[in-house]
Amino acid sequence: MSIGLLAALVFVVTAAAVAGGALLLARRPDAVLRRTVKDRLLEVTGGAAAAPDQASSLILAHETGPLPALDRAARRATSGLALDRWVQQSGLRLTISGLLLIALLAGAAGAMAAFSIDYHWWSVLCGFGIGAALPCLFVKNRRTSRLNRFEEQFPEALDLMARSIRAGHAFGAGLKMVAEEMAEPVGPEFRVAFEEQNFGLSMKESLNNLALRVPLLDVRFFATAVLIQRETGGNLAEILDNLANVVRERFKIRRQVRVHTAHGRFTGYVLLALPAFLGIALQMLNPDHMEALFKDSIGQTMIVAAIVMQTVGWIWIKRVVKIEV
Repeated sequence: MSIGLLAALVFVVTAAAVAGGALLLARRPDAVLRRTVKDRLLEVTGGAAAAPDQASSLILAHETGPLPALDRAARRATSGLALDRWVQQSGLRLTISGLLLIALLAGAAGAMAAFSIDYHWWSVLCGFGIGAALPCLFVKNRRTSRLNRFEEQFPEALDLMARSIRAGHAFGAGLKMVAEEMAEPVGPEFRVAFEEQNFGLSMKESLNNLALRVPLLDVRFFATAVLIQRETGGNLAEILDNLANVVRERFKIRRQVRVHTAHGRFTGYVLLALPAFLGIALQMLNPDHMEALFKDSIGQTMIVAAIVMQTVGWIWIKRVVKIEV
């Protein structure tokens, strides 16, 4: 084993040990707090054992990350608040500090893998960047899929609220019904809005918080329509029905747009994958011919230029075929 590889292995092991020690030290105050809450619940209930989830529910979920101090420091900044909301919108039980620790460990693993292949510093840096970006890309993908599922289930939630209002229930009862009947992610988000209203927030604040947690145009329409109806009056059930129909029509138009832009998207996929497959085929057919492309400085420059131009072309095609509906 070379000295460089041994040094990289020692670095990864040391980083993992430091992260594990920080995780244990950060969990200790939270465990003490949970024990204190449990003891108080035992005193209130006269010695009856409290369920673990009851004690846990009294502690805010976003304070139970691996590094609570880092979470609190990040939330004090505007970017930290945006990042925290971005992680929450993914639906993962993850905090800012947890995401940063996972990205650090993944980056260290990527740097070690790159160093075992190539000993240049730039390859190690690229490996660290790719490894650290993978957890963030995973969270981004989960956030996008969760918002898409919410948008697909949202018309059903509006219909359910409209039927509840026609049956004589209040708007708050309609929120509770959606929270109990609808699945993830619509049900939990409406449950948070209903509980905020029960805990003393006004209807305007709870609906605005819902629009912040779910950054969709349809949710903003819903919050605005309900607030205007509460100020000016009108048939709320009819308003919700019309909004549900508008959302469904937007889905129809969006599917039609995807059909019409399928040729452009498929062209982008082919143009993006063609150089890579062609390079692999030439490497298998004539390795000596491709060797100069990787070892010569001019060939390496051409590879970098090709990657940059491919990226620019892919972004350009995506912008052309992306039509907002």
